[in-house]
Amino acid sequence: MIDVGFFLEIVPQLLSGVPLTLKLAGTSILLGFALALLLALAQQGEHRLVVWPIRTFVAVFRGTPLLVQIFLIYYGLGQFRPSLQAIGLWGLFREPYWCAILALTLNTAAYGSEILRGAIRNVPRGLGEAAQALGMTRLLTLRLVILPIALRQAIPAYGNEIILMVKGTSLASIVTLLEVTGIARNLISESYRAIEVFLAAGTIYLFLNFLIVRALAHLEVRMTPYRSRS
Repeated sequence: MIDVGFFLEIVPQLLSGVPLTLKLAGTSILLGFALALLLALAQQGEHRLVVWPIRTFVAVFRGTPLLVQIFLIYYGLGQFRPSLQAIGLWGLFREPYWCAILALTLNTAAYGSEILRGAIRNVPRGLGEAAQALGMTRLLTLRLVILPIALRQAIPAYGNEIILMVKGTSLASIVTLLEVTGIARNLISESYRAIEVFLAAGTIYLFLNFLIVRALAHLEVRMTPYRSRS
């Protein structure tokens, strides 16, 4: 049976890892979104020298496990220590936190760029042509017409990516970061009560993702004024 007393006892300890979990997820999502948007916009053209390297990047990071990517960055960059020291980046990448951020950012950027690329392509071409006929520049048309519509359409799919990224932060525990899953692993090694610990950790992730889903639903309504609020 589940020890309810022990369950309630470990919840505060697991909650102490939530700030790091949110920091990892928030930082990687924001950086990944910015990179994904740039990659998506770059692929709207037909220049092969631009498009094919991006597609290769996307294929690599979508086609390999996030766990492998974290290992390659955390352990692999150590082989280039002299080069990183020469350009002043070793102090950054010797830290597990920044290695995890880099892996999470590149991973979500690869997935996010495909979501945004498809959303931009799905905006009716006539809207852009009408805006330019009214005298808008291509940049202004992109900023005021195409991107708002594309981002609104991308919210459901990108919301799934955000949820996956929050859950993906659990892999940061393998590089010694004590977020929720890292603390859970320590508790299991001390108590040998995996069921209660993982059940408590899973409940925390479930609650965090529930809040994200509600926030994204609210954002979608705000960005779609004509949509029914019922």
